[in-house]
Amino acid sequence: MCIGVPMQVVRAEPFQAWCKGADGEAMVDMRLVGSQPEGTWVLTFLGAAREVLEPERAAQIQAALAGLRDAMAGHYDPAAAFADLVDREPQLPDFLREPT
Repeated sequence: MCIGVPMQVVRAEPFQAWCKGADGEAMVDMRLVGSQPEGTWVLTFLGAAREVLEPERAAQIQAALAGLRDAMAGHYDPAAAFADLVDREPQLPDFLREPT
């Protein structure tokens, strides 16, 4: 199973960039998202950036991944890991909703 990991561009090069994430720094292939300026957040899978993220979305994904790590260690607080889902009804993403 592959899990997307948010990383922030530290130094951009033409087709790749040094990025920093929760587990350290890595060279990331940027060909799918194009060259991005320093400070940009990207979602990475297997060493390649697949999506440009807003900082808020990157923070949500990081919190969910931290919650997963905590759950695997026997400590789980869903309110901390999924704060954006607390006190609201679940909703389908736009692409799964029926057209109105």
